[in-house]
Amino acid sequence: MKRWLTLGLLVLLFVTGCSSDKINVEDLTLGLMLGMDLDQDNHMVYYLSSPVFNKEAKKKNEEFGHKAETLRQSMSGFDAMTTGLTIRGKVQVMLIGKRVLQHPDWFRLLDVAYRDAKYSVNARVVAVDGPVSEIINFYPLDKPRLPLHMTKLIDTANRRGLTVKTTLQELHRQMYEKGITPSISEVKKNKAVVVTGTAVLNDRGKYAELLKLKETTLLLILQKNVKEMNVSVEIPGKGHGGPIRKNIITFRIKSAKTKIKTKYVQDRFQFDIDIKLPIALSERLFPFDVRKEGDKLQKAIDEQLKRQFEQVIHSFQKHQIDPIGLGLYARAHEYEAYKKVQEHWGGAFAKADVKLSVKTEITDMGPVK
Repeated sequence: MKRWLTLGLLVLLFVTGCSSDKINVEDLTLGLMLGMDLDQDNHMVYYLSSPVFNKEAKKKNEEFGHKAETLRQSMSGFDAMTTGLTIRGKVQVMLIGKRVLQHPDWFRLLDVAYRDAKYSVNARVVAVDGPVSEIINFYPLDKPRLPLHMTKLIDTANRRGLTVKTTLQELHRQMYEKGITPSISEVKKNKAVVVTGTAVLNDRGKYAELLKLKETTLLLILQKNVKEMNVSVEIPGKGHGGPIRKNIITFRIKSAKTKIKTKYVQDRFQFDIDIKLPIALSERLFPFDVRKEGDKLQKAIDEQLKRQFEQVIHSFQKHQIDPIGLGLYARAHEYEAYKKVQEHWGGAFAKADVKLSVKTEITDMGPVK
C-alpha cells in the first residue's frame, strides 16, 4: 500500500498543473542586463535589456531607459513600458557608469538587489567608461544577444587574466570587508565593446584608477588568483629602434606560488611578498641562446617583473587602496595592530613597507630552437 501511495505522490509532483498563474515565456520581460548612469543634468537613469521571444519582432532584444531616484522605483517605470511582466531574477550583467562610480557611497543604490530575494546576486558587475546607454543600445550583428555576449566577454577575459570577475555577491563582500578594497571589470564602447582592464575603488566604492590589462594580470598574481595568462616584458640592451620592436619577450604563466609574510615594526606594517613563477617562452624577438644563458635571461625577466609589480603596489599606496587584500593578512597575523587602523586601512597600507621578490624558472622554450 505504501508503495502505491509513494508512486501516486511522485506522479502528482511531476504532472503539469492547470493553474491560472501559468505564464508563457512570450508574456515575460526577462531582464538579462541592468545599467545605471547619470545623465547630463546629474539625474539617475536606469536601463534594462531583455530578449524578445515574439516571432514577428525583427529585433531579438529590447532596451528601456527610465529616470528614477532608486533602482526599485525604476522597475515600476519598466513595468509601465514593457508588454511582459518584468522578471529581474535572471540578470547576468550589471553595468555601472563611471560617473556614478566617481561619487562616494553610490553602493547604496544596489540595496534592493541584496534585500529582494528575486534578484540574482551572480550578475557580473562592470564599470563603463562612457555612457551606459551606448552599450545598452548596441546591437552587434555578428554576436549573440548583447547580455549573453557581455557575460562571455567578461568570463573569457577573466580566464585569460585580463580582468577580474566580480559578481554582486562578491562586491558586497569586498565593500564590507575592511581588509580589502573593491575591484570590478571595466569596458568601453568603441566599434565594439572591449574590456579595458579593472576598475579599482576605494573603501567607500569611489573610483580610484584603472588597471590596464597588463596591470590586471599582476593584480591577479598578487591575489593568488592565477589562471593561464601571458605576460610580456622588455629586456634592456636588446634595442628597440624603428617600428619593429626587438627587445620583447613573452611567456605563459600556468601557475604561481605567492607567499606573503606580515610583520608590525615601529608602528608600521611590513609585507614580504615572494613570487615564484614557472614560465614557458612563447615569443622572443631577439637572438639569445637560452640553453647556455638561461639563467641570465631569467634574471633579466625577474628584474623587469619586479619593477612592474612595485609600480602597481606603489600606485595602490598612492591612492590608499588595497585590492590585493593585504589587510586580511594584517588582521590574521597582527590583529592588535590591525584593530587600531581597520576603519582607515587604506591610509595604514599607504605607509606600509612592502618588499617584493620575483623568481622565474623557464620550464619550456617551445618546439623551435
